[in-house]
Amino acid sequence: MLDFKYEVPDTWVEVILPLALPVVYTYEVPARLKAEVKVGCRVEVVFGKNKKYAGIIKTILHKKPSFETKPILQVFDGDPLVFPLQLNFWNWLAQYYMCTEGEVMAAALPANFKLSSETIILFNEDAGEDFTQLSNSEYLVAEALLIRKQLTMKEVHDILDAQHVYPVVKQLIDKRICVIWEKMSEKIKPKKQKYVYLHPQYRDEAKLEALLNGFSGAPKQMELLLAFLYLEKKDGDVVQADLLGKAGASKAQLNALEQKGILQVEERTIDRLATLPKFVEIKQTLSEAQLAALADVKAVFQEKEVCLLHGVTGSGKTLIYVKLIEEVLASGKQVIYLVPEIALTSQLIRRLQVFFGGNIAVYHSRFNDQERVEIWNKIRNNETQIVLGARSALLLPFTNPGLIIVDEEHDPSYKQQDPAPRYNARDAAIYFGMLTGSKVLLGSATPSIESFHNARTDKYGYVLLKERYGDLLLPDVEIVNMATESKYEKAIIGERLAQAIDETIQKDKQVILFQNRRGYNPYLLCGTCGDIPKCKHCDVSLTLHKYSNKLHCHYCGSTYPRLVSCTACGSQNWKEKNFGTEKAEELLDTVFPDYKIARMDMDSVRGKTAHDNLVRQFESRQLDILIGTQMLVKGLDFDHVDLVGILDADGLLSFNDFRANERAFQLMEQVSGRAGRKNDRGKVLIQAIQVDHPVLRFVKEHDYNGMYEYETKNRKNFFYPPFNRIVQIKLKHKNQQKVEGAANKLANILSKDMQVLGPAKPDISRIRNMYILEMMIKLQKGNSGEVLKKVIRSGIQLMHADKMYSPVLVVIDVDPI
Repeated sequence: MLDFKYEVPDTWVEVILPLALPVVYTYEVPARLKAEVKVGCRVEVVFGKNKKYAGIIKTILHKKPSFETKPILQVFDGDPLVFPLQLNFWNWLAQYYMCTEGEVMAAALPANFKLSSETIILFNEDAGEDFTQLSNSEYLVAEALLIRKQLTMKEVHDILDAQHVYPVVKQLIDKRICVIWEKMSEKIKPKKQKYVYLHPQYRDEAKLEALLNGFSGAPKQMELLLAFLYLEKKDGDVVQADLLGKAGASKAQLNALEQKGILQVEERTIDRLATLPKFVEIKQTLSEAQLAALADVKAVFQEKEVCLLHGVTGSGKTLIYVKLIEEVLASGKQVIYLVPEIALTSQLIRRLQVFFGGNIAVYHSRFNDQERVEIWNKIRNNETQIVLGARSALLLPFTNPGLIIVDEEHDPSYKQQDPAPRYNARDAAIYFGMLTGSKVLLGSATPSIESFHNARTDKYGYVLLKERYGDLLLPDVEIVNMATESKYEKAIIGERLAQAIDETIQKDKQVILFQNRRGYNPYLLCGTCGDIPKCKHCDVSLTLHKYSNKLHCHYCGSTYPRLVSCTACGSQNWKEKNFGTEKAEELLDTVFPDYKIARMDMDSVRGKTAHDNLVRQFESRQLDILIGTQMLVKGLDFDHVDLVGILDADGLLSFNDFRANERAFQLMEQVSGRAGRKNDRGKVLIQAIQVDHPVLRFVKEHDYNGMYEYETKNRKNFFYPPFNRIVQIKLKHKNQQKVEGAANKLANILSKDMQVLGPAKPDISRIRNMYILEMMIKLQKGNSGEVLKKVIRSGIQLMHADKMYSPVLVVIDVDPI
């Protein structure tokens, strides 16, 4: 009998698992793996009874814990996947935004790094082949196991054509027909591509000439060989697929040349990401105002870590960024360039690549998992110096960042909504800058009130760039009173705006129209009984989309057939209320049949390149009128837009939110800035009924300071940001009574230590069959806020300790947008 000697471990590791766990778990390190463990590497561990995960080593310990530990099974990485810098950042994100490090890890790592085990069902050879005592479902699975010997859970789903297969598998395990095994597998696959080469013996020109003169193969083989020689001279390396396409040849003809020893085929691992030359000459010069602003930003960075660059629309902030990036690259450091929505800023990507070529990498949600892994590794290995990305780019494994740019810093898209971590990339970038010693530049034409307040109170540096590039004037803004103007096509487009559109296009200029609602009609109303069709799963009205001729729920994605008769009274007297971009586009096609019109919203712009294609069409003047939602506001710069129309300003001013006025001003001012960016001043027409609303006056006068003073006066009185911080707590459950009971209990617990507003129903109180109640807590800035966060966590744990309320989902949102 063999005598196995158990070696007492002397090393343990704390491992972050990609799960919403309140603590990190400790595992022991077997002696055979002790030399391989490093902070930031992935290890395979068992969590629970037999589920396996790839976790990240957070800490290495040499003191035995006071509890039993399981061993790690293997180490996946020779070098750390993330660095201590990122782990410290993850910890701050989890603490500040009241989530777990596992949730941060799940958000940060590309999917192909997040391994978890796949359940494999193995046939027990000792079970025999007598399945007569099994049920029908058990028999089907057992028969398949007998033939295949092993199945995945997905294959069992397919065999039974049912959702609930675990009871069947459990019965088979109990009857010893099968056993289960958890398999871990890497998902990262390098991309391969085949290249064609000329056999070395024909590199001699005389031998190649003799081969061509005396070639005895089929004519198609000769065409293929000539095509190869042409592509090799033109491009250097010849890709097999390109060669076969160029020659119109088949793989068999290439094989024939390979067998004759004329051509050779080799498979290579290649990058999935297109590369550009790294060194590009920058020719564009700065104006005097830009030079002064650049000098001011540099002066601020001598004293402060954060600078707010407040540049009016069209002032040329991007070129200032470019000059700062040049200097950081020269120092050998990395640059993080954040934009609100990378899929919407293809124009910016093209412009930056003109300046920096292959030095710049792009990271966003439209990349597939394999592409994200390649970008991650390039940044980890310091092979890329500039990263342009949306908020998730901040979570990449940077080693030496020197500058973080947050462009359009006011944009709400920087705030992650679901799932956790619900972080604001602008605020997180400032902390990350402090952690790394990087300078942080916030840029906007309409800064968030929080950032402007921080600049006013000297927490941030401040630089104002108030001149448009080329000395152009800001556009002239006109408010059109839709209450008194004679109606034109159901008041979607007033006569004044229709006239201005026609005059603009007759001058060979372009028009942008903004409507902040997509779809055809935001809701239908029964003209007899007043009933409004609503989603079965959400407490929200349905939006009519004409392209599908269906009613859509914009919250859960459900679609319904268009109703002929009212379900409440049977009437067919439907009234269409309000309008979206789809209906406005249809009207424009009717009123201006000779003009080329396109729509830009989530329904019309789908796919990886659809948005870029539409932007290019508008840039090249293939379109006269572009109508769209907020997509129009972000990162677009067109030379020939002379008129901007805002179709429904009242819709922007009527939200039930303390930020409604700020948002409305930002949207209208930003979309106004698309007009008159070259040569002409530009014109903006805003259609509204509330023409005396103060926000419209601020937009008309391009008066950001006036809007700031007006808003902060109100916010200070009611303790809203920037004077206090807010924590919003939402409770969700399918049972309305249960969520009400849980919310009241939690509110009672928390109200002992802090002021709690609510619980109350939000505007939309049911989504995906989950009833929602929310409460708001206002925290003072500073240490007291962190103390109260701990009290909130404890209160939620206490509420969940009651078995009745333990299934209630609690969502915490710190600094909600």
